[in-house]
Amino acid sequence: MSIAKNTICLWFDKDAEAAANFYASVFPDTTVDSVQRAPGDNPSGKKGEVLVVNFTVMGVPCMGLNGGPVFKQDEAFSFQILTEDQAETDLYWNAIVGNGGQESECGWCKDRWGVSWQITPRTLTEAMMAGGEEAARAFAAMMTMQKIDVAAIDAARRG
Repeated sequence: MSIAKNTICLWFDKDAEAAANFYASVFPDTTVDSVQRAPGDNPSGKKGEVLVVNFTVMGVPCMGLNGGPVFKQDEAFSFQILTEDQAETDLYWNAIVGNGGQESECGWCKDRWGVSWQITPRTLTEAMMAGGEEAARAFAAMMTMQKIDVAAIDAARRG
């Protein structure tokens, strides 16, 4: 196994392995790459318990650290997942929210471990990149949504 030069580290209380396995079950190109057990007792666990899980989320290398309850996930970090259509948007949104997660606003949701996800249809990203009135209309429509409604964004883009 090669070791990535830059890895995103996510702090979990004790469920890094469960989270990595869940992500691998939901997202394509997502794998659990290795599980490392604590070589000795530490402030967050005992010798032999899972300490670090290396995983890849849609090609992005990550590390889950079971560090105990000291730090919590928050919206300052999120994965943004680009989707092609409503079906793909629904698939990821429903998987996250439907498995103990929580809806938020403007395409954001949290999984059951508190990790934030932006489930973002390509049409919304393209509208924002277009700028001007098209972006303003799409942005205004998005601000009324939790899960993004692709048809409503497309209608807003057209005016």
